[in-house]
Amino acid sequence: MKKTVLVIDYGMSNLRSVSKALEHVAGKDWVVKISDQADVIFQADKVVFPGQGAIGNCMSLLNQGSVADVIRQTLDEKPFLGICMGLQTLLTTSEESGGTTCFNWTAGTVRRFVERLAQSGERLKIPHMGWNQVQHTQSQHPLWADIPLKSWFYFVHSYYVDPIDSQVVAGRTSYNGINFASAVARDNVFAVQFHPEKSQQAGLTLLKNFLDW
Repeated sequence: MKKTVLVIDYGMSNLRSVSKALEHVAGKDWVVKISDQADVIFQADKVVFPGQGAIGNCMSLLNQGSVADVIRQTLDEKPFLGICMGLQTLLTTSEESGGTTCFNWTAGTVRRFVERLAQSGERLKIPHMGWNQVQHTQSQHPLWADIPLKSWFYFVHSYYVDPIDSQVVAGRTSYNGINFASAVARDNVFAVQFHPEKSQQAGLTLLKNFLDW
């Protein structure tokens, strides 16, 4: 019987690129599905939670139905990959949208980049958009397999996660004078700030590693 990897649809994300990237790396034993139905999400073997937009709207949409509850269950029970907003919702609160309560999978705050001047005197841009390097801090984690240290990934975000427990940090990236957590991991959960579906070979390798995990 084929296994299912489920991409959560909560009405705010471009799911096509994520699902197509998963289909590209999935073997014949996998089926890629997209759903906003709690029972379908919970029945999947693995879950991917991508996201974009404002976190206030995201959490509001998730809490309108039973999707938020099934995400909490999934975080406790099955392999889970968070992407961008799917990472930020894992912390306790976010400064965005006037302050937003999140899932509190790990204690911490999602903070906005502060406008600064680079050493050249040029003002660094917000959002952080484009290619940047990720330094593995859990280098033996299975999702980093065959991905060299300091590989380049594609980012688009104005907020970054600041977890209290440094042990959950699986990767770091420097921007705007801040060395921020660009990946977190613990037990069955792995989540990244960058977009693996837009990150060419390194990103596809990470998605394939998730299916093999």
